[in-house]
Parts: sequence; C-alpha cells; structure tokens
Amino acid sequence: MNREVIPVNEITNFHSRAEEFFPIEWFKEMLHNQPVYYHEKTNTWNVFKYDHVKQVLSNYEIFSSEGNRTTIFVGANNKQANASPLMNLTLTDPPVHRKSRSLLAAAFTPRSLKNWEPRIQQIAAQLVENIEDHSTVNIVEALAAPLPGLVIADLFGVPVQDLQQFKKWVDILFQPYDKDRLEDIEQQKQKAAMEYFQYLYPIVLQKRSNLKDDIISDLIQAEVDGDRFTDEEIVQMTMLLLGAGVETTSHAIANTFYSLLYDDESLYGELRNHVELVPDAVEEMLRYRFHMSRRDRTVKQDNDLLGVDLKKGDVVIAWMSASNLDEDMFADPFTLDIHRSNNKKHLTFGNGPHFCLGAPLARLEMKIALEAFVEKFARIEPVEGFELENNLIASATGQSLTYLPMKVYK
Repeated sequence: MNREVIPVNEITNFHSRAEEFFPIEWFKEMLHNQPVYYHEKTNTWNVFKYDHVKQVLSNYEIFSSEGNRTTIFVGANNKQANASPLMNLTLTDPPVHRKSRSLLAAAFTPRSLKNWEPRIQQIAAQLVENIEDHSTVNIVEALAAPLPGLVIADLFGVPVQDLQQFKKWVDILFQPYDKDRLEDIEQQKQKAAMEYFQYLYPIVLQKRSNLKDDIISDLIQAEVDGDRFTDEEIVQMTMLLLGAGVETTSHAIANTFYSLLYDDESLYGELRNHVELVPDAVEEMLRYRFHMSRRDRTVKQDNDLLGVDLKKGDVVIAWMSASNLDEDMFADPFTLDIHRSNNKKHLTFGNGPHFCLGAPLARLEMKIALEAFVEKFARIEPVEGFELENNLIASATGQSLTYLPMKVYK
C-alpha cells in the first residue's frame, strides 16, 4: 500500500540545520505551552508529554500503526504485487504484527548479543587503534560512521570489502522526505533496492546450504507456528535491519562525542577515570542527545484520551525526543546528567509492541565504542572555529553530523 508521507518539516519549521540538530527550545515551547498541538496544514495532532507519548505508542487498540498517512519515508516504495505481509512490520498491529516480530526476534536473542560482543569489541578496538595520538581526528569518519557498518556486515556474514557499497545503499534508501525532489529520490531508492536485492539474494541462497553464526543464518532457521521466512523475505528484512542498525547508531555515537566536546567538558575525564559509568552515559545520551525520534499513529475510534476530541482516522505524531525532556518524568531534564537515576526510562527506542528490536545492539555498540575510546585517550579537545551549521546533513534521523574534528591525547 502506498501511504501519503506527512511533511514533518512543515510542523517544526526550523530555520537552520543546527536548530533541527538539537531542537531543545522548540521542545521546551511545545512541552510547556502546546503539549497537545493540532497542526492545520498537515492535519496532524502532535503530542510531546511523556505520558501522552507512551499512551500513543503502546495503546494499539486506539492508536494504530495501520493507516493511509505516515511520517516514515525510508526504504523503497514497494510496488510489488506479491510483497510479503511480513515486511510490513512497522505498519501492522497485534496480532498480525506478533508473528513477523517473533520471526525477526530470532536474530536478536540474548545469546546472540553475548556471542557478538567480542566481535564488536574487536572491530571497535581496531578503529580506535587507527587513530593517532596528538592528532586532530574527524571522529565521524574515524569511528561513528564505520563502526555500525562494519558490525552489521560482520553480523550478516557478508564480505567486509563490500562495506562501502552497503553504506551507499543505506544513504540512498534512508534519504529524508523532500517533496521538491520526490520523483528523483524515489527512482534512486528503487534502483538501490534492486541492486541490494541482486547482491544479497545469492548470499542468502549460499547460506541456506551452509549455515554459519550470523544474522542471515538465524533468519533462515527462524520458525514461528510453522512459518519461516522465504529467501526474498530474508533479503527484504536485512534491508530494514541495515538501515535501522547503521544510520541511527552512527548518529548516536557522533552525537555522544559532540556532547562530550560541547555540553560538558568535564564529563570525558569522569568517564576516563570511571569506565564503569559508560553505560549510564550511553542512556543519558540517548535521552538528551538523540533527535529527532518520533512515530505516527492513526486513531481507530473516537476518544478523548489525550484531553482533546480525537476522531477516527486522525493522525497523531508522538514526539519521543520531546517526551525525554518532560519535567514531570525527568528532574532538570534540559541538563545532561549521567548520574540521573531514571535515564533508562527514555522513550528513544519507542514503547509497546513496536519497541525497537535493535535497541540492545545499539546500546552495546555505543558502550563498546565509548569504552574503547576512553581507555586509549586520556583527553579530548574541540577544534577552534568548528561551525556546526556547515557540518550537518539531512537524514532519516534528522540532521546528522558529517564532520566533527577533535584533538586527541593519550
């Protein structure tokens, strides 16, 4: 089903890339003055408070993932007549959603994470080792961008030398919505999706007769109620994982280093001296520094659960990143505090049936990357003259850093 894409930029109306990169003032304004906001031009309701966002994400009997309009513009617009219903993972409600999710969850078990950890540590350690002491490094290029790509290639069990091609496909498939270039972007996405399919399909066939310890092999073996993924479905599912597992994690790692340089310059030294605090730092970065996290839902029946009269068919956008700054949930929320007792309650990964399956992997990659870095380098410093506005690019996660220079010292 082709769904109308809602131009979210018309709701936010940011005036600069930097403002979108960290829209703290807009979130503050909406939380304090317009917590349930109807935007006439896009015909959407928007919620920002923690309890409202959680309700919209989790109460699927009222707020459905199925609808004719969406804020999501990623992947290729699938026009195949025989498109698998299993691929509509983000567009369905329970009970239909449960079977697809259960099959996919077979590749993200706690056992898998335990097995993957040393592999991720090895990749991170090598990337950090390649960074020279007393140098100025672009941490996006050196660590934030390559790590998730290398990890997912390793976990898929595909040749590492093909990583650059993977990255190109991700960049194309996860371009943000731009109605002025819509036809061009959709053509690019269709081409990238076809190339990706032609590349990965033979690999899936090969693995079916030679199973290994990797995600594709896990997906081949996954079975729920007698159902299994077909080879075509596995290729399509890896495409979803590729985007979810590469771009968002890269964004989160880059944002973490930006925060260490510009939010609180004492924090890096604290982590260097107390590496055990890194998991807490990761959670606080996900709460405070990950933008723009949001999801849309379609109202299934008239209700006033959000304090306004909602009608069947209305679209509600739940702004998770704003809910992470709600003073009713987090004390002094507009301040970075890795010692915050409840920072893990953030809604960056969603809530309810569609909670992000890749959240444990993303957390693990962020933790390992930061641990490897603070164990090697005693100190980091920002580079004078760095201009944030000139080093951002529009992506599915909002504005992402393309360049973040810093000086490093052992």
